[in-house]
Amino acid sequence: MRLVTVHQMRELESQADKNGLTYERMMANAGLETARAVHQRYFSRQSHRVIGLIGSGNNGGDTLVALAHLVAWGWHTQAYLVKERGKNDALTEAYLKAGGKLLPAGEGGDFPALREGIIESDVLLDGILGTGAKLPLKKEIQDVLACILTIPDKPVVIAVDCPSGVDCDSGEAAPECLPAELTICMAAVKQGLLRQSALKLCGEILAVDIGLPGNLPAWQEAGTEVVDANLAAAWLPDRPADSHKGTFGTCLIAAGSINYCGAALLASQAAYRVGAGLVRTAIPGAIYDALAGSLPETTWLILPHTLGVLNAEGARIVGQNLERVSCMLLGPGWGLEEETLAFLKQLFGDSGAGNQMGFDMVQGKRARNESVNLPHLVIDADALKLLARIDHWEKKIGFAVLTPHPGEMAVLTGLPVEKIQADREKIACEYAAKWGQVVVLKGALTIIAAPDGRRALIPVANSALAKAGTGDVLAGMITGYVAQGVEAFNAAALAAWLHARAGVAAARRIGTPAAVAAGDLIAAIPLVIKQIGG
Repeated sequence: MRLVTVHQMRELESQADKNGLTYERMMANAGLETARAVHQRYFSRQSHRVIGLIGSGNNGGDTLVALAHLVAWGWHTQAYLVKERGKNDALTEAYLKAGGKLLPAGEGGDFPALREGIIESDVLLDGILGTGAKLPLKKEIQDVLACILTIPDKPVVIAVDCPSGVDCDSGEAAPECLPAELTICMAAVKQGLLRQSALKLCGEILAVDIGLPGNLPAWQEAGTEVVDANLAAAWLPDRPADSHKGTFGTCLIAAGSINYCGAALLASQAAYRVGAGLVRTAIPGAIYDALAGSLPETTWLILPHTLGVLNAEGARIVGQNLERVSCMLLGPGWGLEEETLAFLKQLFGDSGAGNQMGFDMVQGKRARNESVNLPHLVIDADALKLLARIDHWEKKIGFAVLTPHPGEMAVLTGLPVEKIQADREKIACEYAAKWGQVVVLKGALTIIAAPDGRRALIPVANSALAKAGTGDVLAGMITGYVAQGVEAFNAAALAAWLHARAGVAAARRIGTPAAVAAGDLIAAIPLVIKQIGG
């Protein structure tokens, strides 16, 4: 799904209308797809009562269409007209003809029928206001929303296109907004929903197809993909029944040090959990005894070390063991010692005469050096900070996925963290192009940028991920998908989305995001993959 401004969305609809997809057809499609999403997620014999809050505009119309479909599919429905839609409104009449029920309006802040209807319902569709809403809200809408907020044990709230009372460009939100569990966006996600003030009101964000042609000129201005379940599912690698472990690639994960043993374990487990066929974990020999029994599925490459950290001789051993390795991860748990910097320099052939062990960049394409062919790389954590200490590092590493958090991005770029955070998408895209690498700028609303201008955004901000070790899990997941042959940008975006959703799932299972540890994400990965059909 794409990220758009309100103006861009209006242009898309206008261009579609001129090309034969009428506004009436778009609304019919929007209502049908909204109903389908609600029915698939929430219908059961015990849970099939829905109430819709109906405004006078397009969102109200979408919601009435959805309610009419839900009636036909066995739901008990009620609609409350927050604003009158005019006499003989065709959509209201169609809903009533389908067997729906209208609730009488309340006055003066007293809404007894609405209160009773909400208490009786399992699902609430918020269709009062859409993308054109401006703040502050009118008093009659404030009163309705304020009344609903006082009701204990409210039903599941689903926002139609956006939570009513959000400015869909700026993200500013009225205090009366109803927090949603799910926001169903029409065709594209409005940029304001992914601003911090609004994001917490949206819950999960899902875009549905309303029939807009893919060749409309206005799509060219909307270049950012917002990753959702459908897109993630499309990127999952196939799992043929006649496959073997070699089908799904081999990861080599060079990780860990005497002070950070667990990073190697977390990254290796994560690579396996996303389907890698074989994981080989390269660690300093000093930590082998601590890890050997913790992950029986991995094979070990025991490296020479200096006081428990990687050294240059270890890089030579790695270089001799890259046969059949389809992706290599560098960085988790390394530390920043000079010996480990020597490991990285040796690995990349940093002799001052170009890349001796890895790749040279020739006309924008990877050309394998005749000495040692490095596989696809994922570079994370301390390896990113060490890269910044190697002159012209971007010319020596070949093509890689870089996974910095804002602090690591600051070290790599020389920019203040504040400047990076002020325009995350622009910075990620600028440096992906400059370095010729895929950049995963981590944090709330992680952004993935490719050198060719592609960019994707993860519509999740979750404090469950604000823990040591969660970055090691993400790096292992990306490595696992690249090893299976998923294109680097897609692999990074897929892994980042699954990682974020695993944080949400773990927090729900445990009961609070504060108690989620990195290992809990690994346990949740299979559940999230299963949910999208993997």
